[in-house]
Amino acid sequence: MAGNGWILCVCVMLPFAGGLVSYIVGRKNKALREYTADAAAVLEFLLFLGLFLGFGKMGRTAFVWEGFGGMGMRLVLDGFQALYGLIASFMWLMTTVFSGEYLEHYHNRNRYYLFVLFTLGATVGVFLSADLFTTFLFFEIMSLTSYVWVAQDETKEALRAAGTYLAIAILGGLVMLMGLFLLYDTLGTLEIEALGAAAASCASSGRLWAAGLCLLFGFGAKAGAFPLHIWLPKAHPVAPAPASALLSGILTKAGIFGVIVVSVRIFRYDGAWGSLILTLGVITMVLGAVLALYSVNIKRTLACSSLSQIGFILVGLGMTGLLGEENALAARGSLLHMVNHSLLKLTLFLAAGVIYQNLHKLELNEIRGFGRNKPLLHLIFLTGAFGISGVPLFNGYVSKTLLHESIVTYRELLAEGSRTPVLYSGAAVHGIEWIFLISGALTAAYMAKLYFCVFVEKNADEKKQAEYDGMRSVYMGKRGVFALLGSALALIVLGIVPGLAADPLADLGQGFFALDKGAEPVAYFSLTNLKGAAISLFLGAAVYLLIVRGYLMRRTVDGNKEYCNRLSDKLDLEELLYRPLLLKILPFIGGVVCRLGDCLIDRIVVLLRKTVYADSPLPHELTEGTPVTHIAGAFLDHIAYVWKRLRALGREEKPGYKRRFEHKLASLHSAVSEYNSLISRSMSFGLFLFCVGFLLTMLYLLFYFHVIAL
Repeated sequence: MAGNGWILCVCVMLPFAGGLVSYIVGRKNKALREYTADAAAVLEFLLFLGLFLGFGKMGRTAFVWEGFGGMGMRLVLDGFQALYGLIASFMWLMTTVFSGEYLEHYHNRNRYYLFVLFTLGATVGVFLSADLFTTFLFFEIMSLTSYVWVAQDETKEALRAAGTYLAIAILGGLVMLMGLFLLYDTLGTLEIEALGAAAASCASSGRLWAAGLCLLFGFGAKAGAFPLHIWLPKAHPVAPAPASALLSGILTKAGIFGVIVVSVRIFRYDGAWGSLILTLGVITMVLGAVLALYSVNIKRTLACSSLSQIGFILVGLGMTGLLGEENALAARGSLLHMVNHSLLKLTLFLAAGVIYQNLHKLELNEIRGFGRNKPLLHLIFLTGAFGISGVPLFNGYVSKTLLHESIVTYRELLAEGSRTPVLYSGAAVHGIEWIFLISGALTAAYMAKLYFCVFVEKNADEKKQAEYDGMRSVYMGKRGVFALLGSALALIVLGIVPGLAADPLADLGQGFFALDKGAEPVAYFSLTNLKGAAISLFLGAAVYLLIVRGYLMRRTVDGNKEYCNRLSDKLDLEELLYRPLLLKILPFIGGVVCRLGDCLIDRIVVLLRKTVYADSPLPHELTEGTPVTHIAGAFLDHIAYVWKRLRALGREEKPGYKRRFEHKLASLHSAVSEYNSLISRSMSFGLFLFCVGFLLTMLYLLFYFHVIAL
């Protein structure tokens, strides 16, 4: 432990302790449980606020628990960790406070608060981890505890979405673990600070790429990157709104955390790796935006929006590999967009939560007109919509400007000949720039769809609209006002004065992104940068007017227009590919292979028994049984005969007796031999013996290393 490192351990363990206390208290007093959960979230936020404000004086702080889990637990507080610890604790504070109001009529609230606080501790552990073993440990805890959020309602849809979420999490975790094995075997370390130097001196690039791809699979699954994004659009709509805000805003960033480590430490300045991440980012960015545009469910739209914004971040991470030493703009843009997206989704999902807690509906045609005459909710939602759409003076504009600048810089370097194209030529990068701007336009279009639907248009049912208008003063309680106002204020500060707010936050990530030098000052409100935002917003307005108002709406029988889902459910990647592949095709192929293997082994054993290992003929072969069964049977028959004679003493007739034990023992031996033969020749028995041997080997190794440690 170094210096004040014990504080880091407290930051991780406090939420776990708070979760247990709130659960125990909640079994007796529900109100006290909510206050206990609020107190745990407040304490965690104050801890990180103190660490964030005092970071300049404290400097880098570390905590090491040797021997924990076999490889030790290592935590570290640097600029990035202080920043994201503060953001995570802030988001948990707001969502925990809001949960007391949102979950007022929910069942299983005790369970909810327990796993919310457990997930906070695990998430903090991920962001504070100093080595990838610690990251993996808390990453898996976070995946399992957050599963309960998705399944909270226990409806058919919720349980199905939770099953998908857990399947992706487990699959990603197993592949990640394989990547850690390969990485440790290749580099000899899992410490994040040491990965760069170890990777630079590694001669086996193939093994390094294999490890990196496994890690990318595991971390990308949690981040929601294509093609492992399928859990995200389904988990968010069914989870409670506060949990959706955390799933979207923070848990996906835990996945991005791992992608950053792999990209800027192991594959630093690697153009091939940068091209791979850029490709995944572009696909994810466009796919999420299109799905959000087609969605007619407010929370699903926001979930698909998260998918798209993760794509924006991955584009920035891809550019950090392609730009080499000139990657400061891309790195800072990626970090700031992570921060902005976290805070934006906190605001937007909580606003959606206010709508749901009043109406218990999420379909756009049902909630249409709810926001009319509700100025506070109107202003808060508009702040989030402007921010995520990249409107100047709002926080999303700052990070998107940096990401756009990085693409332009790379295109110019290719044109000058300062960079050699890896996968994309200068013309292709110019095309990616336009895809970036069009994706921003789609963002503006689907946010405009939500805004006009909820806050401008009237509901087709006049009675419903009158009911919505009557909720003007009772639709949100004090807890909701506190949570939504606090979230929205953070967005405004980061957007209006980027030089005073956003840039210092980006500076904190210099060390984590392994930047050699800082970026040149950016004129955020120059005509060139404003032009990029203007293009996206103008195209967004065109998409809204032509596609949303035209193609994605239809006229009803009574002459009104309603939103319709033009995207066929048959195009669902999970139903189209993953479930048939994992639940039908692969099990079928595996079953056929196993049956063939079992039969083949049986055939080989029978062949060997008839040829090489055939029994030699006995000189005096018995008609049945073995010499042992013959002797034992004869002995028992003799005993039985003597017993019969003793019982017949004094009688005139002699008892008759038929031999029977010799035949019975011979038959029993034949049956046992047949069963043993069937079992010993089966693959199942072989696998059982293998498992027993493997278990004994592991027990021996554990005992051996324990003795060495002593």
